[in-house]
Amino acid sequence: MAELGCCSQSHGGCAGCLSAGVSRRGFLAGAGALGGLALTGAAAAKDPIRPSVIRIPLRVQPVFAYELKERKEAASWRWSAEIYTETDAREEEVRIRRELSLMKSQAGFPLEILPLVSVKDETQAAAVAAGQYDVLVMYASSRNRKVLETMAVPGRWNVMFVRHRTGHIYYMYIGALPHFFRKTTDQFGQPGMDVDDVVVDSHNDLLWRLRSFYGLKNSLGKRIVTIGPPGGWGAGGGKAPDRARERWKLDIQTCSYPDLEARIQRARQDAGLVKRCESDAAAYMQQKDVSLETGKEFVAGAFLLREIFLEILAEAQTDAITVGSCMQAILPVSKTTACLTLTLLNDDGYLAFCESDFVVIPSGILLHYIANKPVFFCNASFPYNGVVTVSHCTAPRRMDGTNLEPARILTHYESDFGAAPKIEMKRGQAVTVLNPDFAGRRWLGFGGEIEDTPFYPICRTQLEIGVKGDSNRLARELRGFHWMVSYGNYVRETGYAVKKAGVDWLALG
Repeated sequence: MAELGCCSQSHGGCAGCLSAGVSRRGFLAGAGALGGLALTGAAAAKDPIRPSVIRIPLRVQPVFAYELKERKEAASWRWSAEIYTETDAREEEVRIRRELSLMKSQAGFPLEILPLVSVKDETQAAAVAAGQYDVLVMYASSRNRKVLETMAVPGRWNVMFVRHRTGHIYYMYIGALPHFFRKTTDQFGQPGMDVDDVVVDSHNDLLWRLRSFYGLKNSLGKRIVTIGPPGGWGAGGGKAPDRARERWKLDIQTCSYPDLEARIQRARQDAGLVKRCESDAAAYMQQKDVSLETGKEFVAGAFLLREIFLEILAEAQTDAITVGSCMQAILPVSKTTACLTLTLLNDDGYLAFCESDFVVIPSGILLHYIANKPVFFCNASFPYNGVVTVSHCTAPRRMDGTNLEPARILTHYESDFGAAPKIEMKRGQAVTVLNPDFAGRRWLGFGGEIEDTPFYPICRTQLEIGVKGDSNRLARELRGFHWMVSYGNYVRETGYAVKKAGVDWLALG
């Protein structure tokens, strides 16, 4: 598979493996040499390939900026704030550390908080700014704008935290807009930061911003394997792979159809592997809340295809894969569809998308990391009267990241062949919906609620979503074609991240 090679230093995925404490040997998990791996009977049966799921921790540097003042009789000696002595500063440092520790325990995603640093002048601020971190959080009690400007390096991620009611009031609760952002004029003049980067009192509000940055860190430069060439849906999606590389720095690797066919043929000749996949498929069909409504051979074929995709992921040293031209190129050689295979991979924590549509795949990667859950790649209907129907023949069962939803294993709808799941997702479940445009310039997002899981003659997994917003406006504003859906409401976090990536954002409702 000449298209797949070792990770370069510029690829975030390999750095992520190292950051997460996963060695190269551990990542391959028995995959063997890159480029020409064949499934041998003993190795496949006893030591199945399980490449690591990549989660790169977000590295946060908290900084407390303060200044000392001494009382002067009959003179103005202090600004609007409460921290002007070393005793006050030490008390505040204790409070900040305590709140950061609590916030980290509640994060729900890999978060590394570096030791708190306190600064009083520009030299100290410059030393902090030169450090190795992803996000700088400035606790801005100081009025010294130059100190804050020195730390807020353009091109890096920065957040300002100020206090109003949770302790000693900070000066920048008063002066953030006129001093820091507008530089005592009417024009905003702080590059790389705006009012969305200011947090008042709430570490919960800080945490959701950090969750957005975590999503960005894990999305930018992400390596993803395409089965067949990368593409984009429709006439508008022809340049989508190039745009994904440019905007999101995606490292798109390709496994050719002939290579996949050769892998499938080798796997079928491996009696030990075939037997294990048949056994795994039988156990899957015996799970609670799973009903089989297609041939069991198709399910066994989906498990065999899963082993091949895991082999490919291990060689590429990533955990993300997408399949193009499944019906034309894969089905004739796999003797099943990839639908259930992608479901299985998503349920195990990997990123697995259908159709190789790079119009929408960047949004799926970002939402996956922000929500810390699998996401549903889907088609959408015409929105009306507050409802829209979304559907696809592959969907995760573990949509909440933990529990498996009930599933009917049917044929793929258009071909009436293979194995495709109809996932009965939770009614009443809050969801986030993303709709990127073809041009890669604007994403639309809205919150909704699953109202029903019907069974129309369309793609198998179907959701009727109640739109939290104006469905008529949604119809007018829609762009692109495919959508991404996750459990939970992450519209705020996604919008914040999208704007940081330089993409316009429209939040419906």
